[in-house]
Amino acid sequence: KAMCSGKLQTSLLVASYFVYLLVGAAVFQVLERTAEKQEKIAAAQLKEAFLQNFTHLTVVEMEQFMKNLTEAIQNGVYPVGNESQIEDSNWDFSNSFFFAGTVVSTIGYGTLRPKTAGGQIFCVFFALFGIPLNIVFLHRVGKMLSLLCKKLGKFLHEKGMRKKKIKFLTLLFFLATGILVFLCLPSVFFQITEGWSYSEGIYFAFITLSTIGFGDYVVGKQPGRNYFSYYRTLVAIWILFGLAWIALLFNL
Repeated sequence: KAMCSGKLQTSLLVASYFVYLLVGAAVFQVLERTAEKQEKIAAAQLKEAFLQNFTHLTVVEMEQFMKNLTEAIQNGVYPVGNESQIEDSNWDFSNSFFFAGTVVSTIGYGTLRPKTAGGQIFCVFFALFGIPLNIVFLHRVGKMLSLLCKKLGKFLHEKGMRKKKIKFLTLLFFLATGILVFLCLPSVFFQITEGWSYSEGIYFAFITLSTIGFGDYVVGKQPGRNYFSYYRTLVAIWILFGLAWIALLFNL
């Protein structure tokens, strides 16, 4: 009975966690999308005006243009290429979901961030309740992973191995598989998809999973690169399990 209620609790927790992220993503999308579109149109007009007058701009006007351009880029608007970019939103659903995940996991890359007053206030409350929920969720996933370790330990114990040696071996096994699954293999994947070097992939994976999240490297953000549709969602799942692995590693 305890086992059954434990399983029910886990599935309820997982379900409510993902529902929380999905609802958050939807709200961020609604609050931020229109403002971003206006910003993109403004940036396109800025570029247009520059292209018409760039031969006889004064130094002051040029400085102002540079300032506006820098601001646009910091806000994730790249006035490069044709008009079609106005239609591609940084706040489409997969991006919003990815953003919600980086908020509750406290990674906070800073490349995508709410700019409307509503979005910012919502972000405060979303994080306030989301971060504890994330901790509980990671703890539960970590528990499930540690059960695998216990099973391995039990198996070795039955083979007549000493307790201390078992502890050392499970930790070693856990560390090695984790490094392989969460650092080495994803880095190959990033190398192919993002065109980074292998060492940049390792660096990104570590900065992300340690929740430092500088935001100098972020997945799926390079203009002109074609990513497959569920790329960022896959990365978000990798982050979740990677964070659970790290949390459990500290516990062990």
